[in-house]
Amino acid sequence: MKISLGCDHGGFKLKEEIKKALINEDIEVIDCGCFSEERVDYPVFAKKVCENVQKKECDYGVLVCTTGIGMSIVANKYKGIRAALVTNIESAHLTRQHNDSNIICLSQKFTETKDAIEYVLTFISEKFIYGRHENRIKMIEEVEENERKTNSI
Repeated sequence: MKISLGCDHGGFKLKEEIKKALINEDIEVIDCGCFSEERVDYPVFAKKVCENVQKKECDYGVLVCTTGIGMSIVANKYKGIRAALVTNIESAHLTRQHNDSNIICLSQKFTETKDAIEYVLTFISEKFIYGRHENRIKMIEEVEENERKTNSI
């Protein structure tokens, strides 16, 4: 398994702890930055992770910022990305089971490190359950395609 990680300055410390935990689990990590607590713009790093997921260069993505909200907003602008802001263990399970999410977004400010690591490990080990949820994913993909057609010049 390979995971792409990204953060801004507000998520740097948590990203580093998640990276250590993944490596300890023998999971390959692509660290897309940022690499310090110096102020940066989160869309730059979300883009790198989203592109890794889109190109299937990794299995999943992890994005961290102060609240996780900004990262989730920008990530969901990318075709084929289903990013979920996860705030508890149940949402880590359900977003994979029901939404086939491929990027987990986390808040450094509102999430304890041990909890964030548990959420990530749960997220990457959970499976999409298909069934009635498969049609919903197809509907999401149709929205993406229709928006692309509508907004192309």
